[in-house]
Amino acid sequence: MFNHLFRGVVVGFILAVSMACGKTSSGDPEPEPEKAEPKETVTISHPCMLHTAADFQFVKGKVEANAQPWKAGWDMLTASSFASLEYTPNPVVTLIRGGGSREEPNPDNYSNAFRDVAAAYQLALRWKITGDNAYAGKAVQILNAWASTCTSINGDSNKWLASGIYGYQFANAAEILRTYAGWQTSDFNKFKTWMLNVFYPLSLDFLERHGGNCNFHYWTNWDIANMNTVMAIGILTDDVSKVNYAISYFKKGSGTGNINNAVVYRHKAGDEDLGQGQESGRDQGHATLVISLYGSFCQMAYNVGVDLFGYDNNRVLALSEYTAKYNYDFSTTVPFVSYTNCGTAQVTHTAVSPEGRGSLRPSWEIIYNHYVKVKGLKATWSQKFAEKVRPEGGGGNYGPNSGGFDQLGFGTLMYSK
Repeated sequence: MFNHLFRGVVVGFILAVSMACGKTSSGDPEPEPEKAEPKETVTISHPCMLHTAADFQFVKGKVEANAQPWKAGWDMLTASSFASLEYTPNPVVTLIRGGGSREEPNPDNYSNAFRDVAAAYQLALRWKITGDNAYAGKAVQILNAWASTCTSINGDSNKWLASGIYGYQFANAAEILRTYAGWQTSDFNKFKTWMLNVFYPLSLDFLERHGGNCNFHYWTNWDIANMNTVMAIGILTDDVSKVNYAISYFKKGSGTGNINNAVVYRHKAGDEDLGQGQESGRDQGHATLVISLYGSFCQMAYNVGVDLFGYDNNRVLALSEYTAKYNYDFSTTVPFVSYTNCGTAQVTHTAVSPEGRGSLRPSWEIIYNHYVKVKGLKATWSQKFAEKVRPEGGGGNYGPNSGGFDQLGFGTLMYSK
C-alpha cells in the first residue's frame, strides 16, 4: 500500500536525475512505497519511450538498403490500412469500456480508441522512416481530434483496461510526433494536458486502490498496463516523479504488476529458468499479453537509462521463457505450482491453462532482441517464438477485436538488431 501523505524528500535516498535540458531534479513528489528505496537516475532525451532517435536512424538505413528482416517488417507496416493517409479518426466524448451493453445510453465504444491509436502510431512510424510529412500530419490529426473531443473514461472495472492499454499507446504515438514541426505547440500542450487529466488519474488510482479490492484481485495485465501508462505519461510530460513511481512499482508495488508478484515461481533445472506467471493458469491469451506489456514497460525504462530487463537476474526473461515454451510447441510441457489469488472472487489454479494455447501476439521480438542481441544471453523459447511470428505486424494484423490491438507491435521493424 502506497502512502498518499508521504511528501518529504528523504535525504540520501534520492539520486540525481538528469533531464534532457541539463537540469538535475527528482521531480515533484508522488506517492511512494512504504519501504522507500533510492530513486533511479532517469535521463529523458526525446524521443525516448519505445524508440529513440538513434533507433529511427538505424531502422531508416536498414529499410533503405532493403535489408532483412527490417524490410519484411516495413512491408507489414506499409500494407496496413491503419497506416494509410485515407484513415479517418473517430474520437468519442466519453471513452467507454465495460458499458455492459452495446445499446444506449452507455454502449462500449473503446474500439474507436484502439483503432485510432494504432493508426496514429503506425502513421508516425511511416513519417519517421520516410520523412514524408503527410504521414505526420495525418497522425497529428488523430491525436488532436481525441484531445479536443474526449473528456473522460468510463464503464465498469474494465475502464482501467482502457486507461492502461490505450493510455501508453497514445503517449507513445505523441512521443514520436513531438519533433514534427507541423504539430502546433498549443496543440501538443493540449494533448499532454489531456493525457494528464483523462488517463493518468485513472491509472494511478487503479494502482493505488485496485478498485477497493485486495491487491491480488486483478490479473497481472491490468497492473502492468496501467504501469505502462504512468511511465509513458511521465516521459511525455518530463515528470520524473511519475517515471520513478512506475519503476518503483515494478520492484516494490502492492499489486500483481510488481514483477516479483507477476512471476509466482521460478522453475530452474539445468540451464533452464522458467518463470511461472500469475496468469499462466488462467489462459494463454492473457499470459502472452503480459509478455508484450512487460516488454514495452522495460523498453521504455531502458530508453531512459534504467535496466529493468535485468532485474532480479533477468526475471522478465524467465517469465517470457515459460510462456513461450508452453505456447510454441504443443508437445512441450512446463512445471506448475498451485496459485490462488485473493478477494471475494478467489480463484485457485492447479495446472497451466491450455485455453488459447499458441496465441500469436507481436510480443517476442522486443524480448528476443534485447536479451540475445543486446545482452548476449540465451533465450531459447523466446527466440523460437520470435522466429515463428516474424515479421511482426501490429494493430489490424491479429484480428479485429481488442486483443489484436493490445500491443503496438511492429517489433521486427523496430527492435531487430
